[in-house]
Amino acid sequence: MGDDELSAIRAKRMAELQAMQGGGGGGAGGGDRQKQMEERQAQMNEMKNSILSQILDQEARARLNTLMIAKPEKGRQVEAMLCQMAQTGQLGSKLGEQDLKELLERFNAGSASNTKVKFDRRRAALDSDDED
Repeated sequence: MGDDELSAIRAKRMAELQAMQGGGGGGAGGGDRQKQMEERQAQMNEMKNSILSQILDQEARARLNTLMIAKPEKGRQVEAMLCQMAQTGQLGSKLGEQDLKELLERFNAGSASNTKVKFDRRRAALDSDDED
């Protein structure tokens, strides 16, 4: 009886593994979708880089790359904004480094939040007195 149970468990496990491999075939279909998504993402990046190379000179492009390294989220936002401006015709010619700096300053002024830290010295003084 122990051998029969063992062979039943093995058969069940084998069926599960075969089903998973069959599911892997379905997963390959999912892999095709994943591959299509990656290709689409690569195509979008190619198009974005093409647009940016048309609207930015070398120094401005280097500054944007530096921004992408330092602050990736802000860099993506600036890239998206530049692409949108190029597609809507708001940019007449190539932007230089100084033009990009001015654009970044305007972008920062619009997104900057005023953060204040309030330190209550009286409470801190009371805390230090309590420890003695």
